[in-house]
This record gives sequence, structure tokens and C-alpha cells, in this order.
Amino acid sequence: MKRIRNLLLLIGCLFVSNMTIGQSIHPSPRCDIETVLRNIASNVIKGSSFRIIDTKTGETYSESENLPVDERYRVDSPYNGWKYWNGVLNIAFLKMAETFHDKVYADYVTRNVSFVFNHENYFRKQYEAGVCADDMNQRFIFSMLDDCGAMGAGIIENYKQDPQKRYREYIDKVADYILNKEHRLQDGTLARTPDEMTVWADDMYMSVPFLVRMGELTGEQSYLDEAANQVILFNKHLWDEQTRLFFHVWYEDTKLHGVAHWGRANGWTLVAQADLLERLPEHHPQRDTLISLFTRQIVGLSRYQDACGMWHQLLDKESTFLETSCTAMFTYAIAKAVNEGWLHKRYAYIAAQGWRGIEDRITPDGQVKDICQGTAINTANYYYAQRQAPLNDIHGIGAVLLAGCEVMKLHKNGIVYQW
Repeated sequence: MKRIRNLLLLIGCLFVSNMTIGQSIHPSPRCDIETVLRNIASNVIKGSSFRIIDTKTGETYSESENLPVDERYRVDSPYNGWKYWNGVLNIAFLKMAETFHDKVYADYVTRNVSFVFNHENYFRKQYEAGVCADDMNQRFIFSMLDDCGAMGAGIIENYKQDPQKRYREYIDKVADYILNKEHRLQDGTLARTPDEMTVWADDMYMSVPFLVRMGELTGEQSYLDEAANQVILFNKHLWDEQTRLFFHVWYEDTKLHGVAHWGRANGWTLVAQADLLERLPEHHPQRDTLISLFTRQIVGLSRYQDACGMWHQLLDKESTFLETSCTAMFTYAIAKAVNEGWLHKRYAYIAAQGWRGIEDRITPDGQVKDICQGTAINTANYYYAQRQAPLNDIHGIGAVLLAGCEVMKLHKNGIVYQW
């Protein structure tokens, strides 16, 4: 009888052991994520003066009514300028306000958006005189999606908490530009005019997040339909079946792809799709197709994740540096997809590893390393490989904040990785 009891106990232990092996909690963050994110955001807030500077004398101004229309006057802080990366940053700060229940971050966005509009008359005079600095001229150009798409998406989010008429007027202008004035290929794909109508992967983000938020704001499904259609068209032109990655660019004149599977370009596309799926009705006729495309990309990307959790600047070139912004974008989108149930929870492991890699690129005081600087298209991989990665480059700060918030939710939900 004792032998039978011991045998049953052994069988039970083996069963429990197998269960433990079969279900393992994904890697935990090395640092408290909230502290890490607050440190990064604190640096942004400290670095935002909300003032105009005389670049000749160094004097700064909170008012612009009496300033001369001169090119030496420009926005003092890069965080307060009119650039697409600040649109991403504004969205990330609002996500932090929601995640931490902390109004400080929402108030920052309100102030950041109002700063530009409060000084709009002065910057417009500069623009019309041909002396508007690069940090503000995109507010008035409206010549490509970079000028308005990401900033417009951020302003829609801010409009929910600060519904000013001047913001809505701008939002409507962006919608009109994207739907009716931006260049397109014959099949309707949004395109850029330089180099004979090129399709850039970046532009999936510069259009889709705005369109889906516009659909949410107005209740008009046509915006969601257009966003869904653009995702499908971008896949048609940029997807590389061999590598299972997106090319950075497709040239209409030669009907050829560019050379590069650039990390951040692939990141823009994945975040755009996450934004779309979050707002697309469950019954939308293209939802299953879009989830399939989204999953296909994630499975493709998983092949290239480094052992440290990061992805490379050129995803399929291990000789290129490990890059933070694309890693953050992939981490955010994958974690969100698991949290929302669009993706099987087995993929949580990829996101958790991604965040561990990002953690190693953040200093204790919240400085972020290895974010690629602004990058255009090019016909040589060397161009991408030798790009610089300045400390705290704003191109990736918003993505890191978004990734951290979503990974926090992943751990809070207790999602496990199934071996």
C-alpha cells in the first residue's frame, strides 16, 4: 500500500513539473516600468520651454505679437515644434495620463498643442515671408503626409479633452488634404511626389492613425474604410514575400522596390495597423484580412529579433546596429495585440523580450540611447547602416513610452507564454 502511495505521489509530482514546464511566465522587466517611463517623460517636460528664442542673442519670449518677422526667431524647444514625431509624443503622453491616472501628462499635451496655435499668426507671417524655421513651417505647407498626418492624429486625441474650434478647423483641413489632395497611384495608394510617385512605408503611419481617429470622432465609417484599404494597398506594394518584411519604398516609375528593410519603416506600419484594429468594428468586412496581414508581419519580424530582445537598424542585416525606435514600435504593437486578443498570447514572449532590450538602452535618469536619426529613402543599404543615433532623438521617444505602457498592461493581465 505504501509503495502504491509513493508511486502515485511520484506521478503527481511529474504531472505538476510538466505543467510548470509547459506554462512559463514571460520574462519580467528588470526595472520598474512606471519609474522608467516617468523619468523619460520628466526629461521631455523639463526640456519644453514653450517659448520662442532669438537664436542670435539667446533671449526667449513667451509672447510673439511684437517680434520682428525674422528667421532668427524660432521655437526654443524641439519638443514644442511642429514635427510628426511630436504628434507621436503627444499621443504617448495621453496614454501615460490614462495608464497612471496622472493629469500632469494630459496637461502637458494641452499646453504643447496650444503653444503652436497661440503663436500661429506670428509663425504664419514668417512662413509667408519665407523665413519660417524648419521646426514650424510644416504647420502651413501641406505638401505631404509628414506635414499633417501624425500631428493631426495627436490633435484629435487632444481635442477630446480640449475641444476648441481652432483645433477642429485644423483637423477638418487635414482630413480634406488626405482624402482629396494628397498624391496617389492609380490604384489609390497614397504616394509622395519626389522620385516619381514613391510609396513610403512610413506613410502608412502618417495617414492611417489620423483616418481611424477621424472615423471615431465623426462616426463616419468611410474614414475607417479608407484606412483599411490603405493598409491593404501598402501591403500590396511593399511586402517582401521572401524576407517576410516590408521594403522601405516602392518606385512607381521603375515598378521596383528599394533595397532596404529599414527597421523604423516597418515599425511605422505595425503601429498604424494596431491603431486601425483598435478602432475597426468587429463586423467590418475587412477585419479578418487585416488581422491576417498584421499577424503575418509579426511572425515575419520574429525571425529577426536579436537574442537581447532588440531588432537591427536593417532588420535582415545583423552587421547593423541594434535600434531602439523600431524595437519599441514592434514591442508596443505586439503587446497591444495580445492584450486586445487579436493575437495568440504565445507572442507575448516577443514583446516581453523586446522591452528587456529597450530597458538596456535607457539610462537610470531616463535618457534613451540608440534611436536612429531622421532617415529618407536611398538606393544603398550603406546609407541606412551608417545613420547616426543621437541620445534622446525624438523620433523614438513616443514609441518607447507607448511600448512601456502596453508591456505594463501585459504583465498586469498576467498573460503567460505557452511553451
